[in-house]
Amino acid sequence: MMHTMERYFNPDGDMTITDAIAEALMRTMKQCVFEVLKNPEDYRNRAQIMWAGSLAHNDVTGNRSNGDWATHQIEHELSAMFDVTHGAGLAVVWPSWARYVMKENVSRFVRFAVNVAGVENDYTDPEATALRGIAAIERFYHAIGMPNSIHELIGRDITDAEIDEMARKCTRGGTITQGKFKVLKTEDIAAIYRMAR
Repeated sequence: MMHTMERYFNPDGDMTITDAIAEALMRTMKQCVFEVLKNPEDYRNRAQIMWAGSLAHNDVTGNRSNGDWATHQIEHELSAMFDVTHGAGLAVVWPSWARYVMKENVSRFVRFAVNVAGVENDYTDPEATALRGIAAIERFYHAIGMPNSIHELIGRDITDAEIDEMARKCTRGGTITQGKFKVLKTEDIAAIYRMAR
């Protein structure tokens, strides 16, 4: 799902067919994972997950070069410092990243909330719809056993010094930025880690 989401949240805007494929893939993953967790021998649902994984990485769900891979890079620093699994780290980072960058293109997050997270669209308050979508994905992650915070991920509070070190490493000492949906500098990445505490 994350590799599809990283392609989905891009600065290019609406790509009707590609977006619809990505949304269908993510909805399918959300449905199948619960069946596989109940019964790991469930061939049909496991096959859907494996096929989705292949599609997520062959660019049919979006152009990799225009995707936003900031969450990936932010999580890599968590894995490097704390030896946590990549998927669990992504489950912690993505909601904070999403809340931090959402205002760059609220309508994109509204579409995701409605078409993937299954949130009802409140046409009078797009930001509320977008935030409910992010929260729904956060609940989904938790329902499949993923952590919702860095504390839950590593089993303790993270220090400001650790956050600053990860943010610095993520931007190679402030010499590069991360992300395309919203370009992130060292201080932005530190803010995302703090939100994910």
